[in-house]
Amino acid sequence: MDTSDAIRHYADDAIDITYDAHRCIHAAECIRGLPAVFDSGRRPWITPPAASADEIAKVIAKCPSGALHFRRRDGGPEEIPQDPTTIEPAPGGP
Repeated sequence: MDTSDAIRHYADDAIDITYDAHRCIHAAECIRGLPAVFDSGRRPWITPPAASADEIAKVIAKCPSGALHFRRRDGGPEEIPQDPTTIEPAPGGP
């Protein structure tokens, strides 16, 4: 399977966001957490200039599937992956 078409980049001067559509489970943590940046009814659906890089990083850290990641371009703290990766089932969750 070629995943190159599924990974999208959205960036501004402060942060570069990657989104992997194949990994997304549509839990909507991003949309609930920061609707000014993440809005599935808008194209593009991710607009980094709508919030600070710190706010965006905080919301991306809550992504349960790992579909969203970031790289700071402003010298801010980089994403720290969990080691090891864990999965925790939630009642009524995907």
